[in-house]
Amino acid sequence: MSLKFPRVALVGKYTEAPAGAAADSTRELLADIGGFLREHGCQVHLAERTAQALDITDFPILDVAGIGAEADLAVVVGGDGTMLGIGRRLARHGTPLIGINQGRLGFITDIPLDGYRDTLPRMLHGEYEEDHRSLMHGKVMRGGDCVFDAYAMNDVVVSRGAAASMVELRVEVDGHFVANHRADGIIVATPTGSTAYALSAGGPLLHPLVPAWALVPIAPHTLSNRPIVLADPVEIAIEIVGGRDASASFDMQSLTSLHHGDRIVVRRSDFRVRFLHPRGWSYFDTLREKLHWNEGTV
Repeated sequence: MSLKFPRVALVGKYTEAPAGAAADSTRELLADIGGFLREHGCQVHLAERTAQALDITDFPILDVAGIGAEADLAVVVGGDGTMLGIGRRLARHGTPLIGINQGRLGFITDIPLDGYRDTLPRMLHGEYEEDHRSLMHGKVMRGGDCVFDAYAMNDVVVSRGAAASMVELRVEVDGHFVANHRADGIIVATPTGSTAYALSAGGPLLHPLVPAWALVPIAPHTLSNRPIVLADPVEIAIEIVGGRDASASFDMQSLTSLHHGDRIVVRRSDFRVRFLHPRGWSYFDTLREKLHWNEGTV
């Protein structure tokens, strides 16, 4: 069987660069995986920020635009945060991603670290399941001007600051007033993000094929303010009515401070993230394993 992905970009965790023994271990791991890919006929490049963070010089380097233009595949080694970071940036290029889990939960980096040698060769030759995930584009509007914008694969979260008081948020959907929420904040989650912060806040699980968002209040003052599932073509607007030190975060990786009157506008992006999973992968198997369903049953 011919090699389906001859040019592969290798992406490692770089958002929090490890030091000392941890850095040495990560360098060794990436060198092992890169060498393994070369042994199977792949031309391997290393993501620029990974190379800089870990001071790796074993492979030619590509920035994100270069990966999008030249690589057939990105192999991401890390946790879900690493995958979120590179997934958002590569979505516009349509580059497929395979995740090797070096983190804890691993909802979207689903190949166990000790199993990549058995799994990767078959995937490199075309034996995989393809899974497309929606992406959100959020903007912060202030007096008619966009002062901040970012993409999110998991969620957009509007929340109060360190002060003990709640925030008051006016929520609109497609220009129609929904409700004023007094709460610690509110989450707009994709199906991918429905297993993240939104789940902790009592939101529903959304299957990745469902074209929907979950709008989830965080510790609402009125208990009848419940999570709601919305069709994803809608535009959601959240206005800061009251409260101090509010902020908006995008996948918990991009953060901006908010003023009274700011409007956070969330729309579906034109881009989607392409995940590749091992043949036989099931979303429900992932839920059962990561959420520890059926534990203790016979």
